[in-house]
Amino acid sequence: MTRDSSASSLIVGGAASSPRAPLPTLPPLALYIHIPWCVRKCPYCDFNSHTASPVLPEQEYVDALLADLDQDLHAVYGREISSIFFGGGTPSLFSAEALGRLLEGVEQRIPFAEDIEITLEANPGTFEQEKFVAYRKLGINRLSIGIQSFQQEKLKALGRIHNGDEAVRAADMARQAGFDNFNLDLMHGLPDQSLDDALSDLRQAIALNPTHISWYQLTLEPNTVFWNQPPVLPEDDTLWDIQEAGQALLAEHGYAQYEVSAYAQAGRPARHNLNYWSFGDFIGIGAGAHGKLSHPDGRIVRTWKTRLPKDYLNPAKSFQAGEKALTNDEMPFEFLMNALRLTAGVESHLYPQRTGLSLDSLAEGRAAAEQSGLLQVEPSRLAATERGQLFLNDLLQQFLN
Repeated sequence: MTRDSSASSLIVGGAASSPRAPLPTLPPLALYIHIPWCVRKCPYCDFNSHTASPVLPEQEYVDALLADLDQDLHAVYGREISSIFFGGGTPSLFSAEALGRLLEGVEQRIPFAEDIEITLEANPGTFEQEKFVAYRKLGINRLSIGIQSFQQEKLKALGRIHNGDEAVRAADMARQAGFDNFNLDLMHGLPDQSLDDALSDLRQAIALNPTHISWYQLTLEPNTVFWNQPPVLPEDDTLWDIQEAGQALLAEHGYAQYEVSAYAQAGRPARHNLNYWSFGDFIGIGAGAHGKLSHPDGRIVRTWKTRLPKDYLNPAKSFQAGEKALTNDEMPFEFLMNALRLTAGVESHLYPQRTGLSLDSLAEGRAAAEQSGLLQVEPSRLAATERGQLFLNDLLQQFLN
């Protein structure tokens, strides 16, 4: 998922006085399932993950996930699920039996699209050939493998439990298990990383011929070990050289950049993430999961679930920790901070279709952003220029009072 923080408290110019219409059509619906356990917490990770005990409460957690989903069914409105994403944590710690029971229970409640994309996050240290063959037989048809680096000293610095050889084998095993669509997660800007180090990682990833590469810069996030004990990261000039050279290398090998940190072979962008960035709907179930659901009357509600696994599994506690209906003031920023991450942006008509607000509510900020060279001058699209992609925060500032 994207790492931009929510800006729901910010006020967008011109939006407060714009009436919001009922939504003409509801957006596509996706499902995010959070499995919060890892073998070990990485020092850079700010996601809701917890060190796993020797025996995971698979049955109890699947029961809780389905009960959690039951409480969100009122907002489905007859839609089908277009994609499912198992995130974590490390979802591949769960057995195929547990995930199979979960998927069966979900499909009994909400119909699956005929071409549904079902993605499972996995780490190389959790790869077992037999298990992944079983995952594929369940209908899971896409993997996202957390490589981060192929170099042992970099993996050690990141606190990863796998080595470079295991990372290479994981990609090969994914293909052998029947996955012809998989993503490799790769970081750059690692401690003491040179340009040659970064490009070596990218070349190795490209050689494995994944359909998708998520290539993003390591950032130091609050409430992590790295935030409190920061490692020595490359200088800004080196980071810029890595970014430029890496993007050129990916393009040379047929990986088109379609989002800030996402590159895909032709026809292989992640449909789940495209839905997220284009302000689609998603149910979030599991400890700490977030959701966003639209209603025909124009209400758009963000939800978040109880964060700690022990509380999520406690029958005396509610699954839902909170919810917030987006106001007219918040809606434009919420839409744009996702849509403008896409290199091609979105068609302008998607804004009123997904928010219920007129394009006029963006007029002042849009004119300023176009004049500053951050937003493309294109009436039929909302899209950042190349400069706007580099300075996305500055672009979004144009839409604030």
